[in-house]
Amino acid sequence: MSIADNIISLKKETDSLHVILLAVSKTKPPEDIQQAYDAGQRIFGENQVQELVDKYEKLPQDIQWHLIGHLQSNKVKYIAPFISMIQSVDSLKLLQEINKHALKHDRIIDCLLQIYIADEETKFGLGFDEAIELLRSDDFAELKNIKIRGLMGIATNTDSEKQVKDEYYELKTFYDGIKASFFRKDKTFNVLSMGMSSDYKIAIEQGSNMVRLGSTIFGNRVVKHWKNN
Repeated sequence: MSIADNIISLKKETDSLHVILLAVSKTKPPEDIQQAYDAGQRIFGENQVQELVDKYEKLPQDIQWHLIGHLQSNKVKYIAPFISMIQSVDSLKLLQEINKHALKHDRIIDCLLQIYIADEETKFGLGFDEAIELLRSDDFAELKNIKIRGLMGIATNTDSEKQVKDEYYELKTFYDGIKASFFRKDKTFNVLSMGMSSDYKIAIEQGSNMVRLGSTIFGNRVVKHWKNN
């Protein structure tokens, strides 16, 4: 099926479940993203800051760009003017940097706390205790130009459906606890981003309301990264 056909089919599936579809467009050329856009997709996720900036400049301005990859503090300034959401916040230091640049641009930037749930050392994220400590801190309370909208997690890359299900169950349970403890009166704390092409159906079963799909939409990832011509 074409990119457009994939988008239409997936949106029917996710919309009926009240789940937001994020199209992971990393390594994909602007032409592919435009096809998804023309089929009605508006939310796209990128891993690399430079690639994200290049695509932002080339593509329709009403696209909602999400940064879903690990973000270095020194690169926040490049995306602060336009980013819709940063899903990969894994430290107070990074939040402080995002807040600083959001203030410069008179913006409030939506963020998700990335929670470490995988049994893999290569994954980033806050531990459960670290996330609670961050939210309790006086330093966090001072940040007025960021808004925590929810949590994000990446499950272990494994063939064990049970392990993936357990990891997503733990994150949903933690999300519910964080919402009750810190955001009980905040209706905008409402995003639980978990699930990718290989496991999004499990993630939705476990309570995800945003899935990040790449190959399911665009086909298998190309080896060579897209570069700005």
